[in-house]
Formats: sequence, structure tokens, C-alpha cells
Amino acid sequence: MLAKLFSLPPRRLHRIAVSCFFFLAGLCFSSWASRIPDIRLKLHLDNAALGAVLLGLPAGLLTSLPLAGWLVARFGSRPIALFAALLYAITLPSLGLAAAPWQLVTCLFVFGMGGNLLNISMNTQAIGTEALYGRTIMASYHGIWSVAGFSGAAIGTLFIRLGWLPYQHFIVITSLAWLIVAVTSGQLLAQDAHAGGEDRPIFAWPDRSLINLGMIAFCSMICEGAMFDWSGVYFQKVIQPPHGLVAIGYTAFMSTMASGRFLGDWLATKWGIKRILQISGTLTAAGLLTAILFPWLFPALAGFLLVGAGVSSVVPLVYSAAGRSKVLSPGVALAAVSTIGYLGFLVGPPFIGFIAQAFNLRVSLGLIAVLGSVIVLIASTIKFE
Repeated sequence: MLAKLFSLPPRRLHRIAVSCFFFLAGLCFSSWASRIPDIRLKLHLDNAALGAVLLGLPAGLLTSLPLAGWLVARFGSRPIALFAALLYAITLPSLGLAAAPWQLVTCLFVFGMGGNLLNISMNTQAIGTEALYGRTIMASYHGIWSVAGFSGAAIGTLFIRLGWLPYQHFIVITSLAWLIVAVTSGQLLAQDAHAGGEDRPIFAWPDRSLINLGMIAFCSMICEGAMFDWSGVYFQKVIQPPHGLVAIGYTAFMSTMASGRFLGDWLATKWGIKRILQISGTLTAAGLLTAILFPWLFPALAGFLLVGAGVSSVVPLVYSAAGRSKVLSPGVALAAVSTIGYLGFLVGPPFIGFIAQAFNLRVSLGLIAVLGSVIVLIASTIKFE
């Protein structure tokens, strides 16, 4: 259907289609996130109960990681991306309809599984389009995911102001997502990169290079998680700006994170993935240290801008490098790296909270800054093609 609407070269059509799937994924996730406060009130959840319920999503995500790699390797990324996109979108209204905590946990588990299946399959599609272009374009896809995140948050704010219930809001998003699938599905790549002519196992232990890539993703995702969960708290408790500016640190981080992803591909093509990862780790560490050592509004704001730029391209470039593995198929390699990386999202928030409780938030973020240096060190040991 997309080919009938636009007279464009095939590789451009493929890129547009894959971009639409990244947008779909970001839109669904941010739509859910925008209504968490309303769902919390509906189910009468306190902070502890909400935290426990929200574990359903990463539990589903981590559970499905080995399955996602196997399915993509066995059946190809296109049918899995189609199935996962439809599942991810159709699960969204059930989150708004859940009438009890156990129902929400169950739905979040399925939502997490669908989201991860979509993540692995669409990133495998992205690796295929990179092969067509002969250069890195992964970061721009993740930039589109970030743009979708802003869009979903804005749409959520609009529906909240209009008084729409979460399930009504989610039905609209689901309909839009299914429309995206209907229009663009025909232009997804039918065959994955490196899918033919090579006898690589579906199941195998990742080699040292993939483990190193996973560790870089782990360090970066802890830093991202720190910003997502603790940037507002840091500004509120440590920087203490006027009330209306409490969220400005998070906004600054998100703005450079999103924009940095659209520059990441060009920079990686010009300077190479290794150098960009080294620069990214340096910016992350420098940004966090600036915010910690100079706990005032403008230095902290500048620090958070640097952190956003630092983490922006790390995960996309790591995924791009993993997809070129000579040991595992792209889908399985992505799943292996993602498994290690996503542990950062699980470990990071409680680690920061524990250290902040024992010492203070500046100390905990200082330890997170060390991980930026670890990214530099690990990236220096990897030989990139």
C-alpha cells in the first residue's frame, strides 16, 4: 500500500516502513506511561503497590528475550514484527480496562512481551535496511522512537484535559497503530540481512565482542534509567529550583537525547562507531559530574544536556554492531545484547535508591557517572568493522 502512495526507491520505502514501526512502538509505550497516574488512582495503589505492579512489564520483557531471538531467527523478522505490533497495540486498551492489580500485572506482562518481540524484530529490520544503505542509520530509527515518545505524551495530555478515560484514549492509539501496520507492512524487508548462505546457529553462547557490547548497553541503560527516574527528584531535592522548573532537567536530558540520535548516524559514518561510543561515555560522565559538583540550576542543566547527548546514540550503535555478528544471526545477537542491557533498567533504580538512602543522591549519581568511563574503556577494547 505504501508503494502505491509514494513513487520512491525501494530502499527508501523500506526505511519509511521500518521508521513507522519504531514510531508505533514509541507511541504505544508513551501513551501507557502518560496515563499511569490515572490508572494508579483508579486501582487505589500506593507507591509501593504501584512499584510492584509495574514490575510486570520488565518481567514480560525479560521472559520473552530468548524467545524473541529464536522466533526472528526461525521465521524472519517481518512476520514477527507484524504479529508483535498488532499484539502490542491491542494489549494497550486492556491496561486501561484492568479492574484489579492482578489484572494489570497480567496485562503488563503481555504488554512487555509484545513490546520486546517488536523491539527485536524491528531492530533486525533496521539492520537489514542498514545493509541496503551501506552505512549506519540505526540511531535515526531510535530518534523516531523518541519523537513518538514526545508525541504520545502530548496526546495523553490532550486526552486528560478532555476528560477521556485511559481505555478510551488507548483505543484511539490502538486504531492508529493498526492503521500504520496496514499501510506499511507490505514494505518491510522480506528477508533479513545475513539470513541466507551462512550456517550460523540459532542458539549459541555470545562471543566476547557481543558480551562487551551488552556491557556497554548495560552501563548506558543504567544512566538512562537514572535520568528517567531520578532527574526530577535530583532537581527537587538538591538543585531546589522554583516549583515550575523542577522538570526542566528531565526536559533538557530528553531534548538532547532525541536530537543526538538524529546526528548519531552521520557522526558514526564520519568518525566510526568506536570513537562515537568513546565520546558518548565521556559526555555522560562529564555531564553527571558537572551536575553533582556544581549543584546549581544552570550548571546542573548544562550537565543534564551533556548526559542526554552522551547516552543518545549508545544503544542504537551497539545494536547496529551486534547485528553484524559473525557468530549469531542478527535477531539472536540483538536478543543477547538486549538481555544484558535491559538488566541495567532493572538494577539501576533500586541501586540509586539504596545508595541515596545510605549516603545521598549526589553520591549515587556520582557512582553512575563512573559507568560513563566504563563505556569508554570497554569501547576501546572492541574491534568494530
